[in-house]
Amino acid sequence: MIDLKEMSFSYGKSRKGEKPLFDQLTLELGPGLFGLLGKNGAGKTTLMRIMAGLIYPHEGKCEVMEQVPGMRNPSLLEEIFFLSEEFYLPGMTGEEYRKMYSPFYPKFDHNFFDRCCREFEIEINKKLSKMSYGQKKKYLIAFGLASKTKLLLLDEPTNGLDIPSKAQFRKLVAASWSEEQTIVISTHQVRDVEKLIDPIIIVDNGKIIFKHSLEEINHALKFSVYSHEEEGDRILYSEKGLGGWAVMEAGPDEAGGAVDLELLFNGVLNDPKRISGLMKGVRV
Repeated sequence: MIDLKEMSFSYGKSRKGEKPLFDQLTLELGPGLFGLLGKNGAGKTTLMRIMAGLIYPHEGKCEVMEQVPGMRNPSLLEEIFFLSEEFYLPGMTGEEYRKMYSPFYPKFDHNFFDRCCREFEIEINKKLSKMSYGQKKKYLIAFGLASKTKLLLLDEPTNGLDIPSKAQFRKLVAASWSEEQTIVISTHQVRDVEKLIDPIIIVDNGKIIFKHSLEEINHALKFSVYSHEEEGDRILYSEKGLGGWAVMEAGPDEAGGAVDLELLFNGVLNDPKRISGLMKGVRV
């Protein structure tokens, strides 16, 4: 589906000694529901924009469905939907927008779009420009899910949503995803999507430093809560909270417990080499 090989990218003109945002980045993604995690400025949005063909790598290769997205081939664009965190909606109603733009997506599912609008409580005949930010975001999520594209890129989709809407978002994404589809969700709000995304990708300093499924993670790492601070070589990362010490330790987790994505993210950034060493060779 997505094939990035030795891809490099910089904003503006590169100056001597200036580090590019991406340097020889390689990533392959097939069908799945991927979580893309990283610090502010790590390049998550830029990576998605490259996948969508909105900007172009300076070196290396970016192919989506064996085509170069930057060539803007209509046969590829009808299979890509990108929901940016920052967006503009015209002064037309939701129904007018659907009628105007849905024909660009040949597999657009009008019944599923109607379902999304009902569950998100979107007034389809209201002008989009008069909607709140959260309502606009829900409208575009509904449109993107209904587009049924093979590649769906969602950049911080839960920003601006209230708690009930976040639950509806998870429900609707799970209901819409098919085994032939690749969905990439970039987020800082890992708690909003931790029961949805799998595999997990972490990008840092222009590199992919972690890419594993939840099953693979459970074969190498264990997440626990202790009443007191634990010590020893098996402890990889820990954080103190109101309920005790949340700990990521060397596994495996034979019980197959829940993966604490926030703890995993912080632990990987804290000691990527050690975590990579534990994950090396883990394939299930």
